[in-house]
Amino acid sequence: MTELLGPAEIRALAAELDVRPTKKLGQNFVHDPNTVRRIVDLSGVGEGDVVLEVGPGLGSLTLGLLATGAEVVAVEIDPVLAGRLPDTAAERGGAERLTVVGADALRITSDDLPARPTALVANLPYNVAVPVVLHLLAELPSLTSGLVMVQTEVADRMAAGPGSRTYGVPSVKLAWYGKARKVAAVPRAVFWPVPNVDSALVAFERGEVVSSVDRERLFAVVDAAFSQRRKTLRAALASWAGSAERAGELLEKAGIDPKTRGEQLDVHQFARIAAVAG
Repeated sequence: MTELLGPAEIRALAAELDVRPTKKLGQNFVHDPNTVRRIVDLSGVGEGDVVLEVGPGLGSLTLGLLATGAEVVAVEIDPVLAGRLPDTAAERGGAERLTVVGADALRITSDDLPARPTALVANLPYNVAVPVVLHLLAELPSLTSGLVMVQTEVADRMAAGPGSRTYGVPSVKLAWYGKARKVAAVPRAVFWPVPNVDSALVAFERGEVVSSVDRERLFAVVDAAFSQRRKTLRAALASWAGSAERAGELLEKAGIDPKTRGEQLDVHQFARIAAVAG
């Protein structure tokens, strides 16, 4: 039986390690066991899964994941926290199914991990949440699902569809890999220290390959289309295509009105633009 951490245990661990949560590393530790149980339940992970957790911190969510019977690979950039986590698991249960990797999640590859993870479940540092998710999806094709806690504003962008005010680069790039959806809000009071932003959970599932077009070529089109959000695609893609005239030709060849704006296109339409430019 794995015992979860409460507010008193979190503060005691932090005091033991002389840890002072920093904004630079985006550290806000979940200290509410009910929230941890809710996240784990929504993630749907269990025995047979290899869960990748990024930024485990003091181990609140880690223990909840271990309680399901899943294998957990925890990637922690802070060496003090990474060093203490195995002991926390040994004290509370599940240590035999935990591997801690001291590394920057933005730089890890499959070769850095002891097993191929099937799911990503994490309370992500808010300042790098989207880059981390996109990097892991690109580097780890074994990841088929995920549930991440991020700033609400970021959650809205990750899950937005075409035409939405929040639709943008993160929305399209995540759609390349699969479907993302915002599933629940998380109150500020469950964190220590209490953040000054609201949080939400975003779930995603890897889908079929959108197109045979090169992913980096497609992402370059997306970046260009949203770099000047208020401009038409003909104007926004001018630098990427070499000229506005060339951009217009490519758009027409892809069956897209050059006067359209980037926020109106879905990932399949962006893929068509990238393909005709090939």
